[in-house]
Amino acid sequence: MTTPGKELLFLALGGSGEIGMNANLYGCDGKWIMLDLGVTFGSQDYPGIDIVMPDLEFIEDRKKDLLGIVLTHGHEDHIGALPYLAADLGVPLYANRFTAGLIANKLAEEGLEKEVEVKVVDIDARLRIGPFDIRLVPLAHSILEMSAAVIDTPYGRVFHTGDWKLDEEPILGTPATAAALTAIGDEGVDMLVCDSTNAFNTEASGSEGSVRDGLMQAVGAAKGRVVVTTFASNAARLATLGAVAKATGRTLCVAGRSLDRILGVARSVGYLRDFPPTVDFDEAMRLPRDKLMVVATGGQGEPRAALARMAADGHQIKLQAGDTVVFSSKQIPGNEVAIGRIMNQLAAKDVLTVTEKQAHIHVSGHPGQPELAALYGWLRPKLLVPVHGEIRHMHEQARFALEKGVPDALVQENGDLVRLAPGPARIVERVRSGRLLLDGDVILPADGETINERRKLALNGQISVAVVLSGGKFQGSSVQYRGVPVEDDRETFLEEMNEAAEQAATGKARGRDALKEAIRLGVRRVATDWTGKKPITDVLIVDI
Repeated sequence: MTTPGKELLFLALGGSGEIGMNANLYGCDGKWIMLDLGVTFGSQDYPGIDIVMPDLEFIEDRKKDLLGIVLTHGHEDHIGALPYLAADLGVPLYANRFTAGLIANKLAEEGLEKEVEVKVVDIDARLRIGPFDIRLVPLAHSILEMSAAVIDTPYGRVFHTGDWKLDEEPILGTPATAAALTAIGDEGVDMLVCDSTNAFNTEASGSEGSVRDGLMQAVGAAKGRVVVTTFASNAARLATLGAVAKATGRTLCVAGRSLDRILGVARSVGYLRDFPPTVDFDEAMRLPRDKLMVVATGGQGEPRAALARMAADGHQIKLQAGDTVVFSSKQIPGNEVAIGRIMNQLAAKDVLTVTEKQAHIHVSGHPGQPELAALYGWLRPKLLVPVHGEIRHMHEQARFALEKGVPDALVQENGDLVRLAPGPARIVERVRSGRLLLDGDVILPADGETINERRKLALNGQISVAVVLSGGKFQGSSVQYRGVPVEDDRETFLEEMNEAAEQAATGKARGRDALKEAIRLGVRRVATDWTGKKPITDVLIVDI
């Protein structure tokens, strides 16, 4: 078992080699702390799955040595797994007011308010957790109250960025200044563990305040109803949209549970107090078309979100020719097809769409190369460890950091146990990491039997064969199938499979198991001859 000795260890169980599902461990003097515990979202690789989480087997086996989980901010890829995994770990969570508010809602939905302890801390708090001395440092991002963590240990100091950007006009919140970050660098930073999402971007991400003019123009030019979709968690963007609605003489309506939740939590901790009053869907539909602005969820093509239902005429807010939908967001890689489907539905209604490609209506929450270079210059780390990115993003940041004068860089992946100090940083062990899937109310391993069977079902279909025996002699059979690509000549197909079942049942197979296998292979062989597929084939033998 790996127990940290007189050393500083780092282990990513999620978020290194992928964008999302962040879960990072630091270990020293026999103890561990975790930074963030997030999710990523399902894909075609996992049929029927919406939420994917890190496999925490490594730290679950050592949870007596885990002291707590520090949350950098409230995005789903940093806190989304807490309702499903935190209770089993049995340690306190440390979160700022806004993030704690989001976590409280999640825990309440799962009935875990009393089972998981949430310690609310300031965005610039200092924490002593076992051998770890932690100072939180507020940085700009596309959500309220994002804090990096300066982690002091007997073996060195880590600056763990979380997600961040530089922003001269952040709209909400006050991030650390260049002078404050330079002062931290003056104290000495041994390791910088840094967000790699935009490592290929040669331009800075841009200020949140800069999108107001573009949104004002897009909404001001609209003739009918306007729907603006954006990331629900971006409270600064919501503040801007509230100001745009006022300036353009439009009444606001909010469509989407996650938007309601963000607005509620933000107001509860002192933000968005001047956000305009909103109307419900019925009142919105009674307003003149050019006097309504709807802020809606669904900019990433989520099929159950408000925008998707509007595009499919399944929402109380109705759109028609001459209306406008403004996508104040960026397409997340992998969502292009889903977003395109909604845009096509809107185009079929003659609804105008405006994206960041047509107008300056969105900026990223992650640092481009100029921002990375600035941070390197202020902190002057001895070592860079890229995280939060696919392999290509992390290698690009490592290359860029060396080019900009950072003395050393180490690229690791989920499951690489890294000894940061003492001595040169190196990967010392490969430990189990992996993925867990939330399937309905059940958590399953991503490489387990259930999901493998579901993939096979999706690819090949399924056949059920019932064979009736009396005194060991064949009396008849019945075959049904689903998802097997036979639509014409269905009766002939079924007839041949029944014949195959009879031949196998009257053959030389001895014993019940051998008989079932002979029937299974015989029926599946017919399906393969017809389709080229190998359907999952289940056999039931009935004795009468």
